[in-house]
Amino acid sequence: MKVAIQYAAALVDSDGHVAGHDAGATLVRRLLRVFPGAELIGPGPRHCAGFNMIPLEFVDGDDTVVIAMDVIDSLSTWRTLKENCDEPKVMNFVWWNTSQYTHPVERAALALSCALFPTFANSERTAIEVREIVSSWTISPIAEKAKIAWVNLGIRLEHVRPRHEPPVPVVLYPAIYLSERKQPKLFFDVVERVVKRTPIKVEARLHESHLISEWAMALSRKDWTWVGPLTASREDYWEALARTTAFLATATEESYGLEYIEALVAGAIGVFPDRPWVRAILPAGYPFLYRTPAEAEALLYRAVTDTAACRRELDEAAGGDFAQWLRARHDDDQFEKAIADRVTEWFGA
Repeated sequence: MKVAIQYAAALVDSDGHVAGHDAGATLVRRLLRVFPGAELIGPGPRHCAGFNMIPLEFVDGDDTVVIAMDVIDSLSTWRTLKENCDEPKVMNFVWWNTSQYTHPVERAALALSCALFPTFANSERTAIEVREIVSSWTISPIAEKAKIAWVNLGIRLEHVRPRHEPPVPVVLYPAIYLSERKQPKLFFDVVERVVKRTPIKVEARLHESHLISEWAMALSRKDWTWVGPLTASREDYWEALARTTAFLATATEESYGLEYIEALVAGAIGVFPDRPWVRAILPAGYPFLYRTPAEAEALLYRAVTDTAACRRELDEAAGGDFAQWLRARHDDDQFEKAIADRVTEWFGA
């Protein structure tokens, strides 16, 4: 049984590599690694670096499992495959926050897709949300047959670099987008108050579509900020994290929080809002959770002025070693094994 990965936003550069550092591109590369010989569904046939691109219409549905990252479109994918085979094999991969779909038509389409096709989620929280959507938006005979599994995405631990403490503490904006859900205004207001109390350098590495946004321009006008494009390579990305002192998370919702886990494993101190998505990825008793902007300011100030003591508190919260706690629960080896096992279980591949 072969595997084909479907993600409409995937871009392949002139050298045949999947381009981009966003979560979607990263996951496409992961899946291509997990399933040797897998194909990427794209606009036309193409030989790429270690894989082939193939249009959906050319996929042999009899012996190919399509892992659909654009879950809401899975019904359309199934219909296209059905034209050339009896039983198309479609598997959903929900790797994003389900709250992005708010329109009733979108919610119903998402629910029906996850009810009809086996669905793999990027975290327990996302899996629970998917089950709730399926139960609420479909009829019982369909909902009862839904197959939903999950595992934490995890990160590639071999990428982590040795720490290099900067002379001036570096505070990271821990996202590549300045969308409303990320609450950039809250981030801006808090770090601006902190910088009036102690020297810090704020860094924001943004997707090109957000570099000319209002908040990006506002941040870049400050002499204590650096706003620029995403790093050129994963190596540069991890080197930058290795000299990051702290970050302030302000998102209202996340399905998992890949960027935050990466920064934490690299040694940055994370200041988080006290929300369920945060508690799902951190140890009980994590000491740097805020409920108000004033609390966020106080915690971030401590993180950049008493960093060593803050790291000791993290170790205490994790029962001795915070870094090891993260590594044990967010290793992408677990993800790779879990998703491969599910493909075998669901399709006999």
